[in-house]
Amino acid sequence: MKYDDRNDRTIRFEQIAHAEIKTLETLANRVLATNPSLSVLQEPHPQLIMQQVTDPVEHQQFNLGEIVVTPAEVSINDAQGFAMYPGKQERAALSGAIIDAAVAGNHTHAEIIQNKLDTMDERRKQQRDETWSESQHTAVEFETMENEL
Repeated sequence: MKYDDRNDRTIRFEQIAHAEIKTLETLANRVLATNPSLSVLQEPHPQLIMQQVTDPVEHQQFNLGEIVVTPAEVSINDAQGFAMYPGKQERAALSGAIIDAAVAGNHTHAEIIQNKLDTMDERRKQQRDETWSESQHTAVEFETMENEL
């Protein structure tokens, strides 16, 4: 990952959403052990959101269905953090928000946290690529009539 990407919160949000819950809790506890000024701005409560996907033929978005997520928002030493974790996972969402705030606010452990997120993200991408390469030989190609009208 390039250094400029490390400041992209969208990437960090994705990394947190895919991280293992135990790791999020461990990293959040490291931040909390330094006794920062913590305010919970949005309590973690599961909610439904609409999952949108793009039609591969028409390239238009449509609503696939609702999914359960748990968002949370905190402030640590005046740096705001947000996380949204899939499913009913209050602790993971709160831990993720603490981690986001720590990195955004350049907390003492920010570099360690971001390095751990990057490592987990690389491992996840490698596993995805391995799974894809193992199953690629089973792919079936279909012809479409999208441009024949």
